[in-house]
Amino acid sequence: MILQLSWVTLSRNLLFTYQSFGVVYGDLSTSPLYVYSSMFGGRMQNHQTEEVIFGAFSLVFWTLTLIPLIKYVCIVLSADDNGEGGTFALYSLLCRHAKFSLLPNQQAADEELSSYKYGPSTHATASSPLKRFLEKHKRLRTALLIVVLFGASMVIGDGVLTPAISVLSAVSGLQEANSKLTKGELVLLACVILVGLFALQHCGTHKVAFMFAPIVIIWLVSILSIGLYNIVHWNPKIVHALSPHYIIKFFSHTGKEGWISLGGVLLSITGTEAMFADLGHFTALSIRLAFALVIYPCLVVQYMGQAAFLSKNPNSIPNSFYESIPDKIFWPLCVIATLAAIVGSQAVITATFSIVKQCHALGCFPRVKVVHTSKNIYGQIYIPEINWILMILTLSITVGFQDTTLIGNAYGLACMTVMLVTTFLMALVIIFVWQKSVILGVLFLLFFGFVEGVYLSAALMKVPQGGWAPLVLSAIFMFIMYIWHYGTRKKYSFDLHNKVSLKWLLGLGPSLGIVRVPGIGLIYSELATGVPAIFSHFVTNLPAFHKVLVFVCVKSVPVPYVSPEERFLIGRVCPRSYRMYRCIVRYGYKDIQRDDGVFENMLIQSIAEFIQMEAVEPPFSSSESSSLDGRMAVMSTRPVQSSLSLIVSERDFLSIDDSIQNSRSLTLQSLQSAYDDDNLHIRRHHVRFQLPSNPGMDPEVRDELTDLIQAKEAGAAYIMGHSYVKARRTSPLLKKLAIDIGYSFLRKNCRGPAVALNIPHISLIEVGMIYYV
Repeated sequence: MILQLSWVTLSRNLLFTYQSFGVVYGDLSTSPLYVYSSMFGGRMQNHQTEEVIFGAFSLVFWTLTLIPLIKYVCIVLSADDNGEGGTFALYSLLCRHAKFSLLPNQQAADEELSSYKYGPSTHATASSPLKRFLEKHKRLRTALLIVVLFGASMVIGDGVLTPAISVLSAVSGLQEANSKLTKGELVLLACVILVGLFALQHCGTHKVAFMFAPIVIIWLVSILSIGLYNIVHWNPKIVHALSPHYIIKFFSHTGKEGWISLGGVLLSITGTEAMFADLGHFTALSIRLAFALVIYPCLVVQYMGQAAFLSKNPNSIPNSFYESIPDKIFWPLCVIATLAAIVGSQAVITATFSIVKQCHALGCFPRVKVVHTSKNIYGQIYIPEINWILMILTLSITVGFQDTTLIGNAYGLACMTVMLVTTFLMALVIIFVWQKSVILGVLFLLFFGFVEGVYLSAALMKVPQGGWAPLVLSAIFMFIMYIWHYGTRKKYSFDLHNKVSLKWLLGLGPSLGIVRVPGIGLIYSELATGVPAIFSHFVTNLPAFHKVLVFVCVKSVPVPYVSPEERFLIGRVCPRSYRMYRCIVRYGYKDIQRDDGVFENMLIQSIAEFIQMEAVEPPFSSSESSSLDGRMAVMSTRPVQSSLSLIVSERDFLSIDDSIQNSRSLTLQSLQSAYDDDNLHIRRHHVRFQLPSNPGMDPEVRDELTDLIQAKEAGAAYIMGHSYVKARRTSPLLKKLAIDIGYSFLRKNCRGPAVALNIPHISLIEVGMIYYV
């Protein structure tokens, strides 16, 4: 049995290893296309001697060994968050093991989530002076979030620059084969490929990556073979350059120019961050196997062979990769290189979609449409708005620069910045999550921070030669994130300070001083406790409200995924006779809010189970105050057939004659019928709830459940605030600019909250509210 289990685990990891070639390593494996040409640009053309070229290879070899192999494969891949990787996974771990989170409406109940408890216990670091110091100062926690968002902005910059440099480098081989091709024609061809690449994004990555994994493997075998051929044919002495002694010789010959050329060396490790960022789609073992057994040796041999060729042909440096290919296999390899570059671009674009989704979950990015592209693989998403923005920016970079060296300067700066952010967060994870000594975390930060800082300093020297591009892009995205986060927090603060008094509600009585009509009113708010101001605004302007009221809060928690069994928190707002409930729907930063049309059914089922549990369990019925203080309970959202409280029957969508006609006006029935005729694709089945025949059921519980079922049959209305956020007249000028211009512009041009929450328009009621923040 143990052998069988180990064989299943091994075969699963081998399958993931195969798939990772098409998703994770397309970018890293195509780096040999442009590394040496980027290194020996500018004044480095005066140092094209054999010893300098040997030193250049030694730099590439030790860079590949220290950062991807030792830092990422051996250390960073172990810092996963429930199997998820990337910058936000590290930040999520830190937020759960120390109070670093700035997310609003967080509750103690969130800490009971099964995925929240992933990793070591937090008790051992409870008395850490460093932890208390960081938790005490909000500015430090804000600075930590800014660092994370800066890293995220640079990843988005990667999503713009990677397709440009990969595709342009791949098609540049055509100019080597046909000297009649002009640079403008090559750029035009690259733009056509890029447009096709972005146009295919809606299909999803998985199928494309699975099909192209053989292409990447063929590419790796090809560059390994060419590398071996060049070593044997041109200069076998290149093997000696594995010694770091040649790095010293390199800098002694090149001086300042050699230091600046480090910006080209770091291009050999671009795409390394994808090993960690795409961890959620695979396993740490599969990514380690792929890199250590295939990627690393293939890249080392290829760089060694290219250096051996250049040591005898230094004039071939501007197009070193293609000129080092034997003529007989030039065209097949050119085609394979182009396809491999496309696969590498695909992976980074998908990673950009994930980053934007995670920024939105943190309340740091405007609402966008998220499309789930795979039924089987969770996390494969497509964001139309971001896709077309990336395409326009990538085409602008390609047409604007038209040179892989200039794009490489920008690309290297973006990649190294992301790695430095990961190093900083990883040092904190070692201290607070792994609960190692502060000295160990500081040593990790100093060693890898120093190495990456040297590369970053060289990349910063090339800011005038294209390095400004990622800085401008990250500044734009950081500005958008900050404005959105600032406006969102101010709006939440207004809601928090203008909650409806519970005494006022209790004074109105069960009828709330108005007519209670059949149906369910789902009132959406960001508040996890209390009654939002939108409710009093509605009640004071309209003479009627629904018989059953549910205050719904859809919020994010600092975990990657929340299981369906733990998604719903149900509670009561007022005494039983008021028929007012609270529902908190929790999502992780990688969860997808599916539009599956069963939200109302799950909500009714959860409230019914809560009503029965409250009547049976003493903690919920021991005192009258327990029903007023907003106490919540987790209600599992199992399939409706397994409900314990209600009898459920499912059937095809009923005609209007079969429904409860006395609960709806004829006008509403006709509107609903017309809406259903126009939206046949969402009409699946109708769920009917009935009370079980239980003579021993408490009469009050039976009455409450009966009211709930009747309200469900009468229909649900979704009530949301249509908010206008404005700065107060006494606010400073910068705040007025941020709120009245920046935040207002973003709110008007992003997806509406009703669209983001998949609320049907036929049942939506929006209440105008002005927020003076």
